[in-house]
Amino acid sequence: MTTETPRDADRSFLFVLGSSRPDGNTEILARAAAEQLPAGVAQRWVDLAALPLPDFEDGRHETGSRPVDENEELLRRATLEATDIVIASPLYWYSLSAHTKRYLDYWSGWLSVPGSDFKQRMAGRTLWGVTVMADRDEVVADGLTTTLNHTAAYLRMRFGGVLLGNGTRPGHVRNDERAAIRAKTFFEREAPLARFPYEEGPAGQ
Repeated sequence: MTTETPRDADRSFLFVLGSSRPDGNTEILARAAAEQLPAGVAQRWVDLAALPLPDFEDGRHETGSRPVDENEELLRRATLEATDIVIASPLYWYSLSAHTKRYLDYWSGWLSVPGSDFKQRMAGRTLWGVTVMADRDEVVADGLTTTLNHTAAYLRMRFGGVLLGNGTRPGHVRNDERAAIRAKTFFEREAPLARFPYEEGPAGQ
């Protein structure tokens, strides 16, 4: 398992857009942060609304294999090819959007794909979050942050935290000066290995 942070030249970012509408506030904030990445860092953007997945059916303990559609395979490959995965989901009912949650549910299925070694290959990579909410009290996003942190902890990934912004109407996040300042340096932060609250000792042990 690798735990070293890759150099900029070796990094590739996958931005996963989970909004139910295009060009939403969360996407605007995510693109503002992405603009600060070094020119040599690869970026790939996928819109889950444009790559619909059926509801996830857990067949991990059944015999035989389930059919895999084109969108699922595209997302699986894109996920495994990235060193940094950015979940850009607006805050819906204090957690992730339905599109985003369904995408993460598929991670459960990818854990058991023969020969994929999904959990081993995800270890040491970095998970980030971006979300925009209507509420100005950022504590209301704790549920979303906890979900992403625990997902990273289970896979022994790094977790870079969540870039938070405020906005309601389309484009409203552009008025959030605090979010704009955070976006300029968000991806510069050192992302520690994620861990569950009950784990003791240094992260990842």
